[in-house]
Formats: sequence, C-alpha cells, structure tokens
Amino acid sequence: TVSEPKVILKADWSQIFRGETVTLSCQIQGGGGTQWTYEWRQNWSNIPPTSSEYRIDKVKDDHSGDYSCQGRSGFLLTQWSDAFRLSVSRKPQPVLSVSPSWLSPGASVTLSCEVKPPSAGWRFFWYKAKKYGSYSYELLPGSSNGTQQNSYIIHGQKHTAGYVCRAGRGESAFYSDYSEPSFVWSAAFPPAASLRVNPDRVQLFRSESVSLSCEGNSTEWRVKRFPETGHLSDFNCSTWGTMTGSSCIIKPFWSDGGVFWCESGSGEFSNAVNITVQDKDDGIILQSPVHPVTEGDPVTLSCRTKQQKLLSDVSFYHNNKLLQNDGREELKISAVSKSDEGFYSCEHSGQKSPQSWMSVQGEEASNI
Repeated sequence: TVSEPKVILKADWSQIFRGETVTLSCQIQGGGGTQWTYEWRQNWSNIPPTSSEYRIDKVKDDHSGDYSCQGRSGFLLTQWSDAFRLSVSRKPQPVLSVSPSWLSPGASVTLSCEVKPPSAGWRFFWYKAKKYGSYSYELLPGSSNGTQQNSYIIHGQKHTAGYVCRAGRGESAFYSDYSEPSFVWSAAFPPAASLRVNPDRVQLFRSESVSLSCEGNSTEWRVKRFPETGHLSDFNCSTWGTMTGSSCIIKPFWSDGGVFWCESGSGEFSNAVNITVQDKDDGIILQSPVHPVTEGDPVTLSCRTKQQKLLSDVSFYHNNKLLQNDGREELKISAVSKSDEGFYSCEHSGQKSPQSWMSVQGEEASNI
C-alpha cells in the first residue's frame, strides 16, 4: 500500500529568511522498491523538478506559497500531497546588548546577541567596530566559526569601544544583517586622547553653548556622539554643531544629550562623557565630576540654577534612592569608594535635576 506523499522541509528550523537555501523533500511511504518520478507544484502551478528533493538557492519573497508533490511510476500515480506552506521572511537584524554599559578599567564586558523573531540553528559572530563612520568590523578572537552561545565575554576591557554581532546558519552559510553598534563607555583617560568639556559640567541647559575639545597625539581627532535616542543618523559633530579643528562647538538650543567621545581616523578613542540636557531654563542641574574620581579622593556634589546659584535644602539621590535630605547645600563624600559609583540626581522645592553617572576608578587606573 502506497501512502499519500508528504512534503517535508529539510531544516532544523521552521522560519525561513530571504537569501537562505531551502530544500523540500517529497516522502512516499510503502510501494516496496518502486522507482518514483516526482512532480511538484507551487500554488497549483507545476514546477520543473522530477526528483524527490526540490532545492531553492537564495530564496526570495515570491518563493512563498503552498507546495505539493506526487509520485509517478509507470501507470501508478499517487495522490497529490497536502500543501506545505512555505513563508519567506525578511532577513533578520540581531539586537546587540552590552553589560555593563559604563565600565571600570579592566572589568569584564558581556555581549549578548538576540535574533528577532527567535529561530533555531544560529551561530553567533562577534566584531569590534574599528571605525564607525565607515563601519569597519574586526572579528573578535574565537569568533571566526561562530559561537553556539549567544553571549560573548571580553576580559580586561579598559577603554571605550563599540561592538556588533551577526548570526549565521546552514551549510551554505546564510548570515543575518549586522546589528547596530552597541558601546561600552569608559570615563577613564586612555593614553591616546582626552575629551574636555567647557563649561566643565555633564549637565547643561538647552539654551547654553558648549565646547567639546579633543586633546591628544593626532591631528585627525573628531568629536562623536551616541544620542539618547540610540539612532546613529546624527552621528557626527557637523549634524548638531560646528567642527573647528579638534573642537566641536554646539550652539544654544541644541538637540538632546548623549554620550560624547573623540575618535581618530585610525579608530582610537578618548574617554567618554555622558552629557544630559535640562530642558527648562528655570529648572535645576546637578553639579558633579565630569571625569572619573579616584578611590580615596574627596568629592562634592551640588544643585544649581542656570545662573549657577548654589541651592540649599536639597535632596540628593544615588541610583534613584534618597541619600541625603538634611537641609545641607552639598553632598560631600570625604573618601570616595567603588560603592559610590552610579547615577546621581538632586531635588529642590519639587524640581528634580536629570541624573548623571559618576565614575570611580582605582588608584592604579588613575596612573594609566
């Protein structure tokens, strides 16, 4: 007895993406040693293959549809199989996340690559973004054949860096798109360059001007920004300011804040500074260190108006938890420790400042 044919997708995953190689198999049970010639049809129209497998290289949208098969041997003809629905989806773009996003020099960084929508069979490839403007990527060690795990740990990271990932699967090496770059930021000064902010603050009023200057051993330094929105379209200084030499001048009523750093033509990086914008001219800002504070050093935080008036009766918050509200003007830490690192903000008369990150580094890092 010959059973009704059945169309099977020869893959360990059910979701198919544009560009993949697809093989459909027509399976007929029974019939002894019958030699079958196969007929295929897509959306009720006959298609050429006569073998038991139908291979589609670099599948496209118009390959989506219902596929059926039947077997023929002399005068013996099977029924048409039930239709198998092949759906072709657009090539996925993974989402890369980095933890922590702000690091202490020498800390480990974990990259995680997620393919959306989820699907099986992926191997993951990890890259360091050498030059963001031209998207030059360098494979990370141990990544040439991909990793089965969708995470990758980088040990001993010291300075600001950007990373991307992509996923691949199948014998014919189908790859997803590259993820958008994700960054790990370091406020510590690397040997190559430093970013200086004038006025020397990380919180600014929208109506203020600010100058960001690259200081280092290269004439090709450019100020870069990763905006709060996370979109890379307004990536260069020329989009939201004026580049003069190695300084970027941002005029009043500039756009939202973000993380700023200097990048050379060869892909070297300075420290990163996270600048936050206060939208209201009658609002308040937190005065906090722009650059990392060394363990054991004193640090003072204060709350100020646009006219830089020092406010009293202020509440201070660390990582959104109330830290001090005893009426004092300033938050003073006599000897800062690693546990003091984090996000700070202040509140006065019902008005709250934006929050800013204060980085704490060990004494050995301050001598790098």
